[in-house]
Amino acid sequence: MWCPRCLPQAGTSWSRIQGPKTRGREITHVLPSPSTAPGARSNFILGRILHTDGRLCSQISHFRRFVRYREGFQESPSQPSSTQHGQMALRNVASSDAIQKHRKSLADWFSHQPNEERQFGPSFSLDTVHVDPVIRESSLEEILKPSPGLTILNQLQSPCSRTIGLQNLFDVDACGQQVKNVVLYGTVGTGKSTLIKKMVVDWCHGRLPRFELVIPFSCEDLSQSNVPISLRRLVTKKYLHLKEVAPLLGSANLKVLVILNSLEQLNLDFRLAGTELCGDPNEPVPPSAIVVNLLRKYLLPEASIIVTTRPSAVRRIPSKYVGRYAEICGFSDTSLQKLYFQMRLSHPGCDGDSRSTGSNSDERDNLVEMLSRNLERHNQIAAACFLPSYCWLVCTTLHFLYFTKSVPPNQTLTGIYTSFLRLNFSGEVLDSTDPTNVSMIKYVAKTMGKLAHEGVMSRQTCFSEEDLRKCFEVEMKTEGELNLLDVFHSDVVRFFLTPCVQRGKEHTFVFTIPAMQEYLAALYVVLGEKKTLAQRVGKEVSEVIGKISEDVILVLSIVSKVLPLRILPVLFSLLKIFPRFFSRLSGKDRDTIASTMAVEMFKEEDYFNDDVLDQINSSILGVEGPMRHPDEAPDDEVFELFPIFMGGLLSRRNRAILEQLGCSINNLAAFEIANAMKKTMIRNSRKWLPASELMDYLFFLHEFQNERFTAEAVRSLRAINLSSIKMTPLKCSILASVLGTTSHEVEELNLASCHLDLNSLKTLFPVLIRCQKLHLQLNSLGPEACKVIRDLLLHKKCVVNTLRLSDNPVTEQGAKYLAEAIAGNSSLTHLSLLHTSLGNQGVEVITQHLAQNQHLQELNVGYNSVTDEAALGLVEVAKRHAALKEVHLYFNDISEEGKRTLHALRKERDGVRVLVFLTAGADVSDYWALILNVVQKNLHVWDSERVQQYLTLLLQDLECSRRQTGNPWKKARFLRVESEVKKMLGKIQQGTL
Repeated sequence: MWCPRCLPQAGTSWSRIQGPKTRGREITHVLPSPSTAPGARSNFILGRILHTDGRLCSQISHFRRFVRYREGFQESPSQPSSTQHGQMALRNVASSDAIQKHRKSLADWFSHQPNEERQFGPSFSLDTVHVDPVIRESSLEEILKPSPGLTILNQLQSPCSRTIGLQNLFDVDACGQQVKNVVLYGTVGTGKSTLIKKMVVDWCHGRLPRFELVIPFSCEDLSQSNVPISLRRLVTKKYLHLKEVAPLLGSANLKVLVILNSLEQLNLDFRLAGTELCGDPNEPVPPSAIVVNLLRKYLLPEASIIVTTRPSAVRRIPSKYVGRYAEICGFSDTSLQKLYFQMRLSHPGCDGDSRSTGSNSDERDNLVEMLSRNLERHNQIAAACFLPSYCWLVCTTLHFLYFTKSVPPNQTLTGIYTSFLRLNFSGEVLDSTDPTNVSMIKYVAKTMGKLAHEGVMSRQTCFSEEDLRKCFEVEMKTEGELNLLDVFHSDVVRFFLTPCVQRGKEHTFVFTIPAMQEYLAALYVVLGEKKTLAQRVGKEVSEVIGKISEDVILVLSIVSKVLPLRILPVLFSLLKIFPRFFSRLSGKDRDTIASTMAVEMFKEEDYFNDDVLDQINSSILGVEGPMRHPDEAPDDEVFELFPIFMGGLLSRRNRAILEQLGCSINNLAAFEIANAMKKTMIRNSRKWLPASELMDYLFFLHEFQNERFTAEAVRSLRAINLSSIKMTPLKCSILASVLGTTSHEVEELNLASCHLDLNSLKTLFPVLIRCQKLHLQLNSLGPEACKVIRDLLLHKKCVVNTLRLSDNPVTEQGAKYLAEAIAGNSSLTHLSLLHTSLGNQGVEVITQHLAQNQHLQELNVGYNSVTDEAALGLVEVAKRHAALKEVHLYFNDISEEGKRTLHALRKERDGVRVLVFLTAGADVSDYWALILNVVQKNLHVWDSERVQQYLTLLLQDLECSRRQTGNPWKKARFLRVESEVKKMLGKIQQGTL
């Protein structure tokens, strides 16, 4: 290696002369030349000139010369002995243009975020949003003999001991020895790779001054080739900008940090018989040998090395080569979890809108507050967020639920979970030393998927040690299988299972996030792991016989030309029977998958649960209100996401990601499953479904991402009732996306009490114009929303004939927009504006435009504080209207004289029926039941005191009319209606209605 005296002085640039290689002692001439321009960068170029017979092959007397023998360095007499000059030169190297380019290149590469991160907005970056996990100093003894009492729950309740900061990993150890090699280990999902990325980015931005040069290597990348290569060539191959700096690697004064990420990907052999010693950075050896000799300190002995690995691979490095073991403990402190959520969810642009308003900011703050409260309750989610990866999943799911303004065609909940697995496993094999090279996700589907599926089928979420043993060890027969299971237990199990925090179930395990159990169960079924013995044997036999039959048929066809035996056709048929027979068994397997999806999708016992999107939201944010008593019986477990995930996994995008992870689902299988379940799905969807179940079905169609299948399913939905479903922007986008696969007319769409607003109407606009009956009552549709409704009714493709806008804050301003729509619309026949705060002016505006309409048959403006003048003016126009037959004016401020005038109108004579009150002269109105029914339905949104006043007046009218009539039958009718009104008044006063 270079000693300080042999390095060039600062301010000097270099030229390199490359000579031919011959046998003899190798020496190197380093020839300095003056800088060509002020501030020119130092250019380090080495030249080799071979020395034979004790004399130099070439002499250069114009410059100072440095001679380096293979055995060491010898200084030319003309070189002054100055360590200080060498150190200055190295500092010049660290600040040289080559290093700066290397910093910029690394910063660009390591700051690049995967597609899954881009949803947090263009301003999101690892450099600005990152929380370091807890790092605990460990030892090999602790790794090999883990404490039986060490559980995630214990780590959450008590902080980790012997914590150490990332910047202190290379401090001296307990014996005062300088640490050179650090092994940083952790299970899947603890944040090893992210921590290394942040470490590199910090160095690129000057926040890690301890090292002048950082060289990161991916062991997965190094494992792809066994072609011998020298260390210096490897460095320059991966980082072209270091071509001029590579010759100085190994200098005692150049502070180098080498990062070896994911060491478990390499199969290392530290035995001398397996990997020879090599101290020459120019000698080509296999990449694994470079890693071994770096850790042995034969290569770059002065360099610091940090290794990241999973726990199972820690023992591959002999402890004598490790200066410090450090374990990444994740977010063992809930304050770190809160900080992570605060930074992620409150980051500008996380809602996908760079022009975030105050309301958006309030919504983000409210999410963070609710999530924090749920963490403080020591809920199961706190145990899940012990792993930073699950914190990411929680944030991504909340972003999907709350900030999805429009759903891209390929954005699905199943896609989030599949991408989550790709981010954490990225196609890794379970054990690089195992010859089978089994995919980690394939192994997860086979083991964890089986456990998850059995839990779903038995409605079980908590699992004992015995349950785990039955699922994991029942088929373990060989040494290799047991070794794989040991690696799986060490590295992966804690990623999917965590101790239950529920009282009385402390010794059981649950899936880290409830939805993960349903996802893995779906993966288990869709990948075909759930097979009968006949199907398993049949597949293998079919493949073997199929291959043999091809060869045999070829031979028999040749023989038949020479010896035309009658038995040959029979042999041909028999050989073809086996593959066809077992292919039918395979087809039965796909029929089973389709049947499972259809049955699980429409379980009647789940009909009246919340829709699955609300269930996910509650599982993350908790349920506001008093906490459940520990002794209170828990609710029954529901698994409505299971069939939805099954459908989502069959989408083209998710199948492509699974292919990268080593789990293949071919196109033919997906096509056959879709065809097999189509008939059952469509037949079941035609039955009456509660609103929540119908929303789940629409969500399933969105997740399935099969446009042809969705179009056929949607055509069968003539009436869609989603009343009382909280239609978030995501649900509105899903409804618009699913119904957008066809252009057929929808007979009825009920969106009453769905929390709709202006943006909801804009999202649903293409759907609304195709609906004949449209129920939008009990929402938050104000004047601005009425603009959208006006555009909707004036659209040339609008087919709406019934529109109900009751109990919306339309006001006078909104009435102006609706009046324009009434004047220009030709499809609307029934319009309800009951309790929409129109007032006299709003009704007058509608009256002015009503004459221009020729199709409206019924108009309801009841409960709008309308007085005599406006009411009589509306009725006068209604009398002259060509089609208007019925006007509702009850619960308005109409005087007794006005009521008598309106009551005098007759449909046969005046052409219009006016509904004002329960009495009709000396008789009961034919519409008394209709009016009371409207009152009862709207009591929860109307002002109860005002309703009591109206009902009291109605009761007085009924009693007065009853006293005036002498007909006993009429008296009986009056008494019946009075009884109904009194009953309703009593319930209102008691607060029970």
